[in-house]
Amino acid sequence: MTVITTSKVLFDFDEKSNLSEWTIVNDGVMGGISESNLTLNKEGNAIFEGNVSLDYNGGFASVRYNPEPIDVSAYETLIIRCKGKPNRYQVRTKSSWRERHSYIQYIDITEEWQEIEVSLKDMYPQFRGYELDIPNYPKEILGEFAFLIANKRYEDFKIEIDWIKLK
Repeated sequence: MTVITTSKVLFDFDEKSNLSEWTIVNDGVMGGISESNLTLNKEGNAIFEGNVSLDYNGGFASVRYNPEPIDVSAYETLIIRCKGKPNRYQVRTKSSWRERHSYIQYIDITEEWQEIEVSLKDMYPQFRGYELDIPNYPKEILGEFAFLIANKRYEDFKIEIDWIKLK
């Protein structure tokens, strides 16, 4: 029996990558003062970095990718090749950017390059830090992908991302 595994590149960063579909959303939307940015380094990898502050109802920083909707029904896993300052992040998806809630999984970043796998079907719904009593990610359409850091502490962070794939 032969098993054919297909994959789809969601985003492969290089020195010429257009970051215009990526948006920074920090706690400033709620009065906070956390800061972050997304840039490309000389190797052509994305760098999402900044600092999280708990002041003024703050506590999170995020970067969101809003592609044209992607059919993800044939895929089981998100794979992220990354490294950075050791920390915990949320990987977040939405079926549509219009959804108020996100589907999340936590990932732990290390200083060494790693390929982190996130099971799409295990991504659970959350809104403003609260898990919702609705089904997990339906694994049909991807309308938004994001990284969020919100560990309930003051902290500097940095994650370097080479690529993101669906498998």
